[in-house]
Amino acid sequence: MQNTRKEVYYKSYLALDKILDAQHLESEALGQPAHDEMLFIVIHQAYELWFKQVLFELNSVQKIFDTEQINDNGPDLQIAVHRMKRVATILQVLVHQIDILETMTPLDFLDFRDMLRPASGFQSYQFKMVEALMGLKFENRHELNYYVSHLHKEELDAVREVEQKRTLLELVNHWLERMPFFDERYWNNYKRLHALTDSLHVFWNDYRTIYEESLAKEEEGNLIQFDALFLAPHKADQKSLSVKANGSALFIMLYRDYPMLQLPYQLINTLLDIDELMAMWRYRHLNMVHRMIGARVGTGGSSGKDYLRGAMDKHYVYKEFADLTSFLIERRKLPDLSDELKRALGYTMH
Repeated sequence: MQNTRKEVYYKSYLALDKILDAQHLESEALGQPAHDEMLFIVIHQAYELWFKQVLFELNSVQKIFDTEQINDNGPDLQIAVHRMKRVATILQVLVHQIDILETMTPLDFLDFRDMLRPASGFQSYQFKMVEALMGLKFENRHELNYYVSHLHKEELDAVREVEQKRTLLELVNHWLERMPFFDERYWNNYKRLHALTDSLHVFWNDYRTIYEESLAKEEEGNLIQFDALFLAPHKADQKSLSVKANGSALFIMLYRDYPMLQLPYQLINTLLDIDELMAMWRYRHLNMVHRMIGARVGTGGSSGKDYLRGAMDKHYVYKEFADLTSFLIERRKLPDLSDELKRALGYTMH
């Protein structure tokens, strides 16, 4: 049977007629052509294309984690880590795109800036969807009233729909809660280092003592926070990570060199990379805006650099993972795991 499949051609496959005809300069339409408006449009269109790719990756990872159990012997976790690392690499590109945008001087921007009102980068609903998928809750956003006031209804509805789903942070928390590290079957032959107190799990009993001994006098308050994060059954201040999830995440960080913990550690570390890159992008954006418009308000009516500074400080999503580094100890002081747990965390032959 003859193959009737239509040949694919580069131009049509990439819809270049649409893409390359999507740069319509407002300054030209008004009869006051500004050369740098083309750069401004291309940069922001490129941002939106990358946001689309980031959403594509995050949605796929969300589906992997939105299950009762991830098979550690299957490819799912490797795929999730790989795709999250791709997100981090894309964010690196987004940070560096500012280098290109900064070839436009403040006077170049003023040639067309007022023609763009009230359009604003704040109206990027895809970026808001990225933040929401990652785990930024609506109630934790900076300047809530401004956040909801500039989107068209269909765009706001799309963001609201994402906000109703289980976020990646919530799914990772659930995944960490299911970790079996502290099941009794792995601790029957563990050689404890200190006498048991307060009915603590034997690992936490030893680790708490070692951690307490490692603290400087100025850090003694850390022990109260340690107990709240890893030992309290119900925390007074409900954070994003539960007590069980905190314990699993810290255990992964401490014993990451075991084969079965390398991918979980890479996932946590990549989430921290993403948070850092998002903050770096906001920082670069803040400084670029200050350099371009000084203390003037944004074209969409925001407080300009002041809004960006507030969002930069408040919109960390995975900071609770970073906070766990306060409770690490030196490798040489780590409790030696039982043989059963070592086998479970290593490569086993059947």
